[in-house]
Amino acid sequence: MADEEIDLVETALVLAALDRPEGRIDDYRRHMMALAEDLGSIVHGAAGLSGKVDAIRAVIFDQHGYSGDADTCDDMLNANLMSVIDRRRGLSIALGILCIHTARSQGWDAVGVNFPSHFLVRLSWQDESAVFDPFNAAQILDEEAQYRRLQEMYGDDVDPDLSHCRQMGNRDILLSLQNNIRLNALRGGKADRALKVIETMVLLAPAQGDLRLDLAVLQARSGNLKAAVYGLEEFLELPGAAEKHGDVADFLQGLKGRLN
Repeated sequence: MADEEIDLVETALVLAALDRPEGRIDDYRRHMMALAEDLGSIVHGAAGLSGKVDAIRAVIFDQHGYSGDADTCDDMLNANLMSVIDRRRGLSIALGILCIHTARSQGWDAVGVNFPSHFLVRLSWQDESAVFDPFNAAQILDEEAQYRRLQEMYGDDVDPDLSHCRQMGNRDILLSLQNNIRLNALRGGKADRALKVIETMVLLAPAQGDLRLDLAVLQARSGNLKAAVYGLEEFLELPGAAEKHGDVADFLQGLKGRLN
């Protein structure tokens, strides 16, 4: 699908449902509709760009009680949208999906911003735009505030250029959401869990070679050599694989030797 055709929140709920088959996905769909309706009921007073950010804050963070989970940020529930809705706590990217969804429900232009070590949302209206932090109740961050955050992470000598804080499409947001779960699973020694997550990531972005390569490595480690061989052969056919062709080809031959 083209990126703009991807339903961001619906896909995030489906990904969450893969981990929680007992969850009634329609209940969560209704909650997302309620967020949109609640925002719609107050937009008449949301004058200008800052008023629109205030309205998002009032609905998601004040009325519905969402907040960033700073206490258990490594908990994989923080990246599962169903669990985030249940707990009213989550990672910045999960909360950002809620913000983007409610904003877009009103026809507003809202996108994700891949800020280093964090996820921000950019809301644009007419000729203005504002970047806000969904982890901290939609706090607006001007360029100076963003630069201060970079200094906190990288030191005072960090380049003040913010152009690397790129806009994220729907597919990239979903991949980043899943990647949080994958990395937590790997850190926790849950290789089987990481394998299942990266399988969903490959479904989301089949043309991204690095994902296919990571999947094949995990498949090989789990003993599924045939799947790993097939995945590596597919990887070598992708554009851009030439850079890693030699190492991957050697790895592939080694796996084929183990199969024989």
